[in-house]
Amino acid sequence: MIDKGKISAIQMAYIMYPTILATAILLVPAITAKTAGRDLWLSPIWASITGFITVFIAIRLNKYYPDMSIIEFSELIVGRWIGKLLGFVYLLFFLHITAIIVREYGEFIVGSFLRNTPISVVMASMVLVCAFNVRGGVEVVGRTAQMFVPIVLFLFICIVVLLIPDLHPKNMLPIMEFGLKPSLMGSLVPTGWFSEFILISFLLPCLTDRNKSMKWGMLAVLTVMLTIVITNMASYFLFGGLTSTLVYPVMVAARYISIADFFEHLEAFVMAIWVGGTFVKISMFYYAIVAGTAQWLKLSDFRPLTLPIGVILLMLSIWTAPSLQELVHFLSLISPFYFLSFQTVIPALLLFLLMVKSRSRQTRGT
Repeated sequence: MIDKGKISAIQMAYIMYPTILATAILLVPAITAKTAGRDLWLSPIWASITGFITVFIAIRLNKYYPDMSIIEFSELIVGRWIGKLLGFVYLLFFLHITAIIVREYGEFIVGSFLRNTPISVVMASMVLVCAFNVRGGVEVVGRTAQMFVPIVLFLFICIVVLLIPDLHPKNMLPIMEFGLKPSLMGSLVPTGWFSEFILISFLLPCLTDRNKSMKWGMLAVLTVMLTIVITNMASYFLFGGLTSTLVYPVMVAARYISIADFFEHLEAFVMAIWVGGTFVKISMFYYAIVAGTAQWLKLSDFRPLTLPIGVILLMLSIWTAPSLQELVHFLSLISPFYFLSFQTVIPALLLFLLMVKSRSRQTRGT
């Protein structure tokens, strides 16, 4: 175990909540509404099944190799050379995904708030702050998540409560007018987000109370699912069929709030949710890349890699997409299969191979 820091199972849940939710809360409602229509509130429920399965797979793999991440134990399951290649591909995958997250952050901040600021400056500042967070190790990441998540959750609840007078539940009727197919099709995109729970593979070796990992892992999936359901419902109650035409429905909803012509223009709340949540999310992915690279190279310390990988991450985030439209197109059509393949399907195959090997050893022993 390359990081000697320790966190609790509840801190793991604190980390994973914004890791999944930070980008999903702004982008998923519009993307889901395009295929699910008024049944978009059902889509996160179907998608969460992937989250529950992914958490189960990660914890089962950890029981076989309690002090290793997926980068390390893949060598023991499929052999040294194939495992090394698989670990390298995983590092490239996490690097690519983190670059996409950084670009999403930059596009939102520049497009909604800092219109005259170069996007490279916005992204570089976030990567630098996350680098200091990651350099502190898993304990620092856990504590910052524990600090930010209650604030983010409080601001989210405030926005939903303030929107209640303007919500129209009749927009959701009739429910399942065209059967289950629209909501199932709409679940493909959030499925990719829920598969990101495989990142707990990097946190499980650091837990002080590993016996509670299943409980808190499943609770994290459940709370993420409920939050996305509430977000989707609030968006459709407010905008109806127009939800699919908006890039950031939650941002537009916050601008819609007006109480007594005094309490209005609450975009800062959404910005705080986005910045705080994305900070934790990028830190977690960044930590997985840095720790995973050190494990892959058999280094004794991951900290010297933090800044060099941050520079690569920043350059890749600038290169990864020419515009926000291309980014949304990727997230809508390609990302579900891309994310699911690496974050759920391959770990499931590794677990299957491991179970087959253990059974064959037991058979030989008898």
